[in-house]
Amino acid sequence: MRSARKNHGLFANTVRRDTAIRYKSGQKTVSRNDAALETGEEEGIKHNWSGYVGDNFQANLVWNFDWDDLKSQGVDRLVGNLIVKSVSGLWNPVRVVIDWTHTNQTILAVIGNGSSSYAVTFEYDLTAHYPELPPPEKISYDEMFAASDKTDMVLVVGGKKLHVNKTFLSFHSDYFSTLFSSNFKEGQMKEIEIKEVSYEDFGLLLASFYPNPQFPNDHTVEKLIEMASRFQVSSVIRIVEYHLLHNSRIGYEKMLWLADEYRMPQLLKKCINQMDSLEKAKRMKMSPRFEKLSDKTKSMILERLLETI
Repeated sequence: MRSARKNHGLFANTVRRDTAIRYKSGQKTVSRNDAALETGEEEGIKHNWSGYVGDNFQANLVWNFDWDDLKSQGVDRLVGNLIVKSVSGLWNPVRVVIDWTHTNQTILAVIGNGSSSYAVTFEYDLTAHYPELPPPEKISYDEMFAASDKTDMVLVVGGKKLHVNKTFLSFHSDYFSTLFSSNFKEGQMKEIEIKEVSYEDFGLLLASFYPNPQFPNDHTVEKLIEMASRFQVSSVIRIVEYHLLHNSRIGYEKMLWLADEYRMPQLLKKCINQMDSLEKAKRMKMSPRFEKLSDKTKSMILERLLETI
């Protein structure tokens, strides 16, 4: 057995990255009557905004925030800013610094002077922090694909040899089932070179369904699904789809593009259902990934928006 090389392998644990969450309200008018101004939610952060103009002719604004949903997904801290603006420029934008570890929070702001009503907006820019994990253990491809009494084929990738079992690989991959068949000369060979792919990327694919499979994470899913599509490993596409559905913190635009590009129906349905506002549609339209979407998916987005009107 060859010795393990520390620079070859993939992370065994899922690594979750901090996530930026941004929100911008519509224009609201605060008057002498105490009133609810807005109720909203953005990526697991719920808020209720209310306010009134007091006897001193200042706007008294109150926000109640609830991010229990994010807490249940592993977020342990929200950090950033909330900014309150006067539509007519009666005051300079007021910034409130946010650094929260508890999920239910209230913000109070008293702003303005000399008017019985104010047209206002607010926005926030927050980062959802996940607790730091210990450095993940690396898996050695050299060890995983060493020769044994269970291997009967050598695949040469990037000048390196991977010892595999033809039957096992054929069961998982239509590509290799065809390659190893008696109808192809490669089916009679003991070594086959796989071209135009790196050793690291190919190892990532095979390690995801070998006898001790490694699960995908947000750092590996895009390359993994690209490889699974090329080598026709449908089970890996389903594993990636499950991760994206239930564990991933990848941004919405990229998630939608992956679902469309690699034909993941459940993920695509989830993404389309989340397209529930014109603001989200505008952000998606401005994304460079929008033009890469299929015409069918663009039509589904339009149909979804029409349902919300």
